[in-house]
Amino acid sequence: MLTFLALASVVLLGIVPERSQAIVIYTGWERHALVGSDIRLSCSFFSWRWTSEDVTFSWTYRPDGSRDSISIFHYTGGAAYVDNKGPFRDRLEFVGNPGRRDGSILLKNLEFADNGTFTCDAKNPPDIVGRPSSVRLLVFEKVPIQAGVITGAIIGVVLGLLVLIVVIYYLMRFLVARRVFSLSVRAPRLPPTPPR
Repeated sequence: MLTFLALASVVLLGIVPERSQAIVIYTGWERHALVGSDIRLSCSFFSWRWTSEDVTFSWTYRPDGSRDSISIFHYTGGAAYVDNKGPFRDRLEFVGNPGRRDGSILLKNLEFADNGTFTCDAKNPPDIVGRPSSVRLLVFEKVPIQAGVITGAIIGVVLGLLVLIVVIYYLMRFLVARRVFSLSVRAPRLPPTPPR
């Protein structure tokens, strides 16, 4: 009987602990940038809950060729904490909006050594279970031309030539028809020949 009363009071008072649900974190897949430029690395999440005041974002960085990741940024309790000793010292800025589920960072004055994988993890209590998401950063002296750009340029040139050929064809037909018409209008008419 005592157990029944305890359960009834929990149900009536709504003192049921909240269940956590999975959180889904999104970043880009791969980003390209030039040496000396700035780039925004986006991180957002989906959660079934309203954005908590206890929302946290964490970014880690794993340089190319390394197995170890280093923590470069953490946001919690309304404050941003940037690593002031690591490779992004004085070059990393928090540009996200936690109220809109955005934990984006801005990397400034990129260097070749910044090539690597950046991983974002977000927690929106009580939704804390989820897989972090990673984005790969490739820093170039010149951004390489991608195959899609080359293919698009070739298709554009071919279509342009086809349009030009069609325009020339119809222009020639028009000019020939105009010349034939002007010759037929100007041609002198011979008088009818008398019957013999």
